[in-house]
Amino acid sequence: MNRNFFMRQLLAVGSFISMPFVVSAKTLFKKRLDKGIKVDAGEDRFGQEISLLEGDKFYCKVSTSDTDGDLYIFESTRDKKGGTSFHYHYDQDEWWYIIEGEFLFKVGDETFTAKAGDSVFGPRMVPHAFSKTSEGIAKMLIGFQPAGKMEEYFKKISAGVTKNMSEEERNNLRKEHGLVAVGPALNYLKK
Repeated sequence: MNRNFFMRQLLAVGSFISMPFVVSAKTLFKKRLDKGIKVDAGEDRFGQEISLLEGDKFYCKVSTSDTDGDLYIFESTRDKKGGTSFHYHYDQDEWWYIIEGEFLFKVGDETFTAKAGDSVFGPRMVPHAFSKTSEGIAKMLIGFQPAGKMEEYFKKISAGVTKNMSEEERNNLRKEHGLVAVGPALNYLKK
């Protein structure tokens, strides 16, 4: 028997025999959504809004699990003025799109006022913060790319895990989820 013929036959049989395992592996390890989704206005992707502060609600629109960790998008509805501490993310870019109301943003050394229809981009490793400055309800879409552990982080805060934590424990929780606080909330910073 010709050696080349034998090797080709052996490879062909091996490929045929391993095919079910390859198909099974793809099915077992598949995490990305393979169909379209629609999330209604004012609704959460899973029917479970997240609340980080009184009068502050997050509605997941595209979950980390929908994109195998590539993207996380949520709508933030805010009642009270104020916002986040000055912080940065190790691996995530963050993007904000204002739907209603007005917000003040600080990204690195730049400060922006953003209103309905405006968007602001914050690159990874660049400190940033935002604060709601308008009266009444304000809304914005917030996206993280890649998603990282932000969705998980917000769920933990909403569940109250930080209530009895020291500041050091809160900082450790932030670091575990890919962010570092480096300064106070924007309300206290000069424009």
